[in-house]
Amino acid sequence: MNEQIVILDFGSQYTQVIARRVRECNVYSTIVHFNTPAAQIAAMKPSGIILSGGPSSVYAPKAPLPDKNIFNLGVPVLGICFGVQLLAQFLGGKVEKGQKREYGKGTLTIKDKSCALFSQLPKSLQVWNSHGDKLTKLPNGFKPVAVTENSEYAAIENRAKKFFGLQFHPEVVHTPRGKEILANFVHGVCGCGKNWTMRNYLEQAVEEIRAQVGREKVILGLSGGVDSSVAAALLHKAIGSQLTCIFVNNGLLRAREADVVQEVFGRNFKMKLQYENASALFLKKLKGVTDPETKRKIIGRAFVDVFQAATKRAGQAKFLAQGTLYPDVIESVPIAGNPAALIKSHHNVGGLPKNMKFQLVEPLKNLFKDEVRLLGLELGLPKEIVWRQPFPGPGLAVRILGEVSPSRCEILRNADSIVVEEMKASGLYYKIWQSFAVLLPVRSVGVMGDERTYDYTIAIRAVESQDGMTADWVKLPYDLLEKLASRIINEVKGVNRCVFDITSKPPGTIEWE
Repeated sequence: MNEQIVILDFGSQYTQVIARRVRECNVYSTIVHFNTPAAQIAAMKPSGIILSGGPSSVYAPKAPLPDKNIFNLGVPVLGICFGVQLLAQFLGGKVEKGQKREYGKGTLTIKDKSCALFSQLPKSLQVWNSHGDKLTKLPNGFKPVAVTENSEYAAIENRAKKFFGLQFHPEVVHTPRGKEILANFVHGVCGCGKNWTMRNYLEQAVEEIRAQVGREKVILGLSGGVDSSVAAALLHKAIGSQLTCIFVNNGLLRAREADVVQEVFGRNFKMKLQYENASALFLKKLKGVTDPETKRKIIGRAFVDVFQAATKRAGQAKFLAQGTLYPDVIESVPIAGNPAALIKSHHNVGGLPKNMKFQLVEPLKNLFKDEVRLLGLELGLPKEIVWRQPFPGPGLAVRILGEVSPSRCEILRNADSIVVEEMKASGLYYKIWQSFAVLLPVRSVGVMGDERTYDYTIAIRAVESQDGMTADWVKLPYDLLEKLASRIINEVKGVNRCVFDITSKPPGTIEWE
């Protein structure tokens, strides 16, 4: 990971997207706070610096401003949206409120084809704008290289210093060839190779884990989800029998979940796996509880108790491993109305109590979710685990509205396994974010054969999303919906009606509780 691009975050909701696009060019990227000292950035030995967008105006009294010495580090700089305005303002240009705001699609016309950013690109491009301010005067040494309908300085460059600015957002999908512009920056301007691959990362991560852990023992809470599964496989490759995985069955798991985890990790990978069947305990504590938040708290507290007791039985260990991902560790920029801060708080998951005497190992903390999946495949994990859909920590409890009981868990488990099976058969399971069944506390009259029934209703939920923050319902084919309803009603005892949820997020949530 010798070569890297450092991204200064000024509060844009797209900062993480920039980082991902750079990594898609097989170049490592790191996000840092906008006011990180230049000396600290220099110590990171960046091949280039990208200044992100942001919701502020550069001339606002409390605008987020970087250390001005970043422009004296002798490395290429690319400013995007707010970033280009900042670049211009700091170096002697001028930014003012635009008479016309530019939001949405625009057409970029390239005026200087010799600009390195636009190598191998056509003269006219579709781009995505999102700004109200505009450059009105360029700093000395800069020239305009591209224009849009409302901006004569849509792209600028100082070729001698390798400073560039883009008034539009190349990182978003609405700028179809934006990734090529970023690739031209990181490869053509910054001179980076294509060394950020999962194979290289795996080798480096193994070395880092061994250096941190030495000969000490490590404990990992294995849930069967993507993150903990990949963390387990990576740690096992690095330290083998020094790792003990603790798998807690809370009675709220999907069908055959406990068997699959024991089969894959215990028997196939030969990991030291400690299985804790606490189903009866969790279900007893949930008896009579209907409030969603109370359910979550009960499950969280019970898990901590069970896990703490299990760690004692596992023997003396110095380290606790967690499947923390990069979005969880990025420090959000504290700017009012900053969407990135909202994303951060959503992903911050409260875990084990602070009085647990462990040092943390976080082997995935430099990776985004899609990279974790690629690492899982590199480690030889089965596709069914690597590409499985997200599953809530409290399990089926958040998909059972009302009281959670063994019989209602069984109904939902059986219905959900049909949803998973049919979604996989249709080829849609791995293409969308989530699809699952929900058990409603609604009973209605039905007719099955010559008998009238009075049974439960199952809701089917299928959504598309990039990160779980927003979601849209998936327009499942009618024949698939028909098959799902028919199988669930015929095969799941206690159900006589199926409905399909067509609510997006917002206003709804992905899960029902």
